[in-house]
Amino acid sequence: MPLTAPRLTGVGTAVSATSYTQREVLDAFQITDPRVRSVFLNSAIERRNLTLPAEDARGVRAPESQGDLLDKHKALALDMGGEALRACLKDAGADLADLRHLCCVTSTGFLTPGLSALLIKDLGIDRHCGRADIVGMGCNAGLNALAVEAGWAAAHPGELAVVLCVEACSAAYAMDSTMRTAVVNSLFGDGAAAVALRAEPGGAPRADGRESPAVLKFASCVIPDAVDAMRYDWDRDLGRFSFFLDPQIPYVVGAHAETVVDRLLAGTGLRGSDIRHWLVHSGGKKVIDAVVVNLGLTRHDVRHTVGVLRDHGNVSSGSFLFSYERLLAEGVTRPGEHGVLMTMGPGSTIETALIRW
Repeated sequence: MPLTAPRLTGVGTAVSATSYTQREVLDAFQITDPRVRSVFLNSAIERRNLTLPAEDARGVRAPESQGDLLDKHKALALDMGGEALRACLKDAGADLADLRHLCCVTSTGFLTPGLSALLIKDLGIDRHCGRADIVGMGCNAGLNALAVEAGWAAAHPGELAVVLCVEACSAAYAMDSTMRTAVVNSLFGDGAAAVALRAEPGGAPRADGRESPAVLKFASCVIPDAVDAMRYDWDRDLGRFSFFLDPQIPYVVGAHAETVVDRLLAGTGLRGSDIRHWLVHSGGKKVIDAVVVNLGLTRHDVRHTVGVLRDHGNVSSGSFLFSYERLLAEGVTRPGEHGVLMTMGPGSTIETALIRW
């Protein structure tokens, strides 16, 4: 008996309370090195939501211990995660009592019990709700989670599943004025995003009556030669975890983008030119440019990707859902149109999904 394709029936996002311009972040940490300032000011990012350490009596923001950062992650994850989940369910015309399976994604802190269990307790979700936690996969993990929940939704027709991506990037922030950390520190922002899925014969319309897209197919590409190009490891000098991004990663991702899209579209009768909507991870200016060039996209195709980067920075695993929310707000999608979702992250990995309205 064939499974019914699950549909995306709602989306919601949230950010932390305080937004900073790139200049304000530089000034907050008293960064004067012109090379570091140039990385920040040429990032195509105007503002990001961050939760920075408080100033002391001298106006200095002292580095936070790993323990303090884990506490920050937990507090921000519960706050942003709860807000994004509620917004998503409202958009789907559902409430917490309708939720049957929750998959939480994060890479900016470690929690045991996982975020899913903490949210079930914190929000009063039915204790029989199924759950899963995907931790440490990085910016690509939102689509890995979507594949998990799409499979669950297809196997449980009519029941509601949600993917919740929560990235408290302020809890992975190490300001030490080096060029290694400047690339990371100039890029990431706090954010959470959730998407609801339901598989029902005859479709699952959104609460606003618009067509909800069906999730048709997934395709992945791991690049083993670049396994160390993006990593989150222990910095013995700082006594805490630190994220590393190889400067060559935009070009590595770009060089493999066409391969994974070809695999995604294989057997569908579609070509790249048939895709009406592209929702690409806001990984950074150079990453976006590399994908545009290698896939032959236009600036219009990635307008939401660019807009999310400009307004929020890279919010890691949930970035593509911020773009998806903006696309829906435009009201330009039409029945029968196809879209491609694309994320990239450690592994190095490119994840894709094909959807159809």
